[in-house]
Amino acid sequence: MGQTMKAAVMKGIRHIEIEELPIPVPKEGEVLIRIRSVGVCGSDVHYFVEGRIGDFVVQPPFILGHECSGEVVEVGKGVTHLKPGDRVTMEPGIPCGRCDFCRQGRYNLCPEVVFWATPPVNGTFCEYVVHPANFTYPVDPSVSFEEAALVEPLAVGMYAVHRAQAKPGDVALVLGSGPIGLVTLQALLSRGVTEIIAVDVVEKRLEKARELGARLVLNAAKEDVEEEVRAFTRGRGVDLVFETAGSIQTAQLSVEVAKRGGKVVLVGLPSKTHFDFGVIRILDKELDVLGVFRYANMYKGCVDLLNAHRVNLATLVTHRFPLEKTQEALLFAHEHKAESIKVVVNVGG
Repeated sequence: MGQTMKAAVMKGIRHIEIEELPIPVPKEGEVLIRIRSVGVCGSDVHYFVEGRIGDFVVQPPFILGHECSGEVVEVGKGVTHLKPGDRVTMEPGIPCGRCDFCRQGRYNLCPEVVFWATPPVNGTFCEYVVHPANFTYPVDPSVSFEEAALVEPLAVGMYAVHRAQAKPGDVALVLGSGPIGLVTLQALLSRGVTEIIAVDVVEKRLEKARELGARLVLNAAKEDVEEEVRAFTRGRGVDLVFETAGSIQTAQLSVEVAKRGGKVVLVGLPSKTHFDFGVIRILDKELDVLGVFRYANMYKGCVDLLNAHRVNLATLVTHRFPLEKTQEALLFAHEHKAESIKVVVNVGG
């Protein structure tokens, strides 16, 4: 192994160059990982196209990417559960472990969390990374690197379902059938929820939702979702609504289609920080409105499901690019949403 590695470095808005950077060295409790697959997340695209998400502003040079997998190359002192050659997936957020949120087990809310590809922390569109061993999870040899990389979005969907306390017998509505919507659908199925309605405006995504087990799929561009949900539930409304599209319209719709006493789970990031929301409907229906910020304590369970082949993450991958074409991968994900579900960058052989 040489002393340098290739990295896809963001040098400006919509501009990435391949550079040679030093290979990092693992410290005590860390592992050196050769990256194999990295999923393109909506946040990566947003940083690439806009240069910021809210208060997080990219200051080039910067490396994007956080949905990743690879193989262990070297282990630091004190690491015993991993060894060179292990296939792994990595939880990208490292909390402080000291604050009240960490001690309560809600470490996703840690104000000092260090999260890959969230400025100023570099991400994983590169050949090698070091990572704490206790946030690195071995995956079965039968699991592909692409599947292992998608444990990260699966953890988001699983956490949303956990927050909703979904259970068998619930009727659930998933607004948005992109990657997060589709993993939320699978997370619901893993919890025994079988009556699931999936909504989108892209037929390709609705076909995938049907294939994965949605009982009813609705194209919001062609059908009246509120009317169809009312018919499906015999006027009752759904127990659980998951807004995963990041759309203001679907967020507003969520409180209309939820049953009285139901739950609305907001997962997607809308384009505006403030917009009209049906507060009177929330009060009148006594809805529980839950926010989801990343995840906590989900990775082990998600890896177990993947190792047991109880979820199908491979089916989400529609397009692949090599590391050298990371810029093209991000542009494609941005410009071809109707024909892509999950774009993946594969690193090396």
